[in-house]
Amino acid sequence: MAIYGVAVGDAGRERRIEVFADVYCPFAYAGLRRLLDRRYEVAGGFRLHVRAWPLELVNGRPLRPLAVAREVEALRSQVVPQLFTGFDREAFPATTLPALALAASAYDVDLSTGEAVSMALRHALFEEGLDVSRPQVLAELAGAHRVPAPQAHHGDRVRADWEEGRRRGVVGSPHFFAGDRSFFCPALGVDHGQDGLRVTPTDDVLSDLLDAIGTMG
Repeated sequence: MAIYGVAVGDAGRERRIEVFADVYCPFAYAGLRRLLDRRYEVAGGFRLHVRAWPLELVNGRPLRPLAVAREVEALRSQVVPQLFTGFDREAFPATTLPALALAASAYDVDLSTGEAVSMALRHALFEEGLDVSRPQVLAELAGAHRVPAPQAHHGDRVRADWEEGRRRGVVGSPHFFAGDRSFFCPALGVDHGQDGLRVTPTDDVLSDLLDAIGTMG
């Protein structure tokens, strides 16, 4: 199982950027990867605190594998052909609550570990075709990153993140907060039109987010 991580600059100067997102949201995965690919543009770097925005609670039901497969195909064909190489609709998780709890446990270790595990969960799902709701998959990922198994209070944290996101006006997955500014899905424009799903890179909005991160103290 891959250990996902990105080298950045001086850890003492890194900024903490909050993101509310779900593990099995393909737009969040693509958007996070596009942002991290440009992390070098921010002097001193930054780390992502990816907080839980569990879509199965937001929508009252889990995401449907067929719908996600169509979104994955649109993303691959229109924006990020290098991503989603191992996506397997048959291994799509019925829930992400256990995975989100593992991410919460990883953030208890430190910010860097939390970010790495958050990205590794998405890599496992979208690049390795693994069902990240399976205990064995989560145990192997936790072991690879030396993260303690999540406890009951980590599940409570997932729901607390969801409640806080609602209070802060989170629109959907992913929603970024940088200082006093917020950005919903800044890396991608998504249009569900009559001709089907259209996804476009929104480099100008992504640059605005990077600029906002750069001005943070």
